[in-house]
Amino acid sequence: MLAFVAWLFIALGVITALVIARDVIRRPQPMAIMNVTWPVTGLYMPIMGWWAYAKMGRAAPSQTGQTHAHDVSHGQETTHGHTHRHGDKPKWQGVFVSATHCGGGCTLGDVVTAPLATLTGFALLGSATLGHFVLAFVGAYLFGVLFQYLPIRAMSESGPRQALIDAIKADTLSLIAFQAGMYVWMLIAIHGWMGEMNAFSVTFWFMMQIAMLIGFATSYPANWWLIERGIKHAM
Repeated sequence: MLAFVAWLFIALGVITALVIARDVIRRPQPMAIMNVTWPVTGLYMPIMGWWAYAKMGRAAPSQTGQTHAHDVSHGQETTHGHTHRHGDKPKWQGVFVSATHCGGGCTLGDVVTAPLATLTGFALLGSATLGHFVLAFVGAYLFGVLFQYLPIRAMSESGPRQALIDAIKADTLSLIAFQAGMYVWMLIAIHGWMGEMNAFSVTFWFMMQIAMLIGFATSYPANWWLIERGIKHAM
C-alpha cells in the first residue's frame, strides 16, 4: 500500500512540475532563476505547486521580452546596489515565493546528492544516515547560494565578491531551517518504517517529498525574519 501511495504522489509531483514547466516556457519569469524554481516546487508540492504558481508567480504572456525593463522602471526600486521587486503581493505571498526560491536550491542539491550517497555508501562516524545528511547539506548549500547569487548579479550592480557575500547572507539561515525540517522527518521515517536511506527506493522519494514540504514550512519563518531585517527581500 505504501509503495502505491508513493508512486501516486511522485507521479503527481512529476506531472505538476511538467505542467508548470510547460507554462513557464510560454510565460517566462521576470527573474530567470524562477523558471527553474517553480517546476522544482511542483515536484514536492503535487497539485498545490500549480496553485501556488498560478496565484503568486505566473507571468502574463505579453510580458515576454519586456518584463524586466518594465519592472525595473515601474515595479522595483534599487537599494544598496540591489534591484528589488515590490509587486502587489501581500507580504505572506512574497515570503512564500522567497521560501520556494530557497526550496528550489535545497531540493536540487538533495536530488543530486542522494543517489551519490547511496551509490558510494558514504558514511561519517560510521553512520550512513549522517553521511547522507552531510552530502545533502553541501549540495543544497551550493545550489542554494547559486540560486541567490545569479539574480543578485543579474539585477544589481554588485561585483562577484559582494554578490557572493550577499547570497550567503540571504540563503544560509533559510537553508539551515529548510534542511533541519527535512532531516527531522527523514529520521522519523527511517526509524518508523523506511529502515534506511536508499535513494533507489520509491518510498525514499515519497518520504523526501514530505520532508521537503516540512522543510518549506520550517524555512518560512526564517525567510520572514530575514525579510523583516532587510537581509533578504520578498519576491
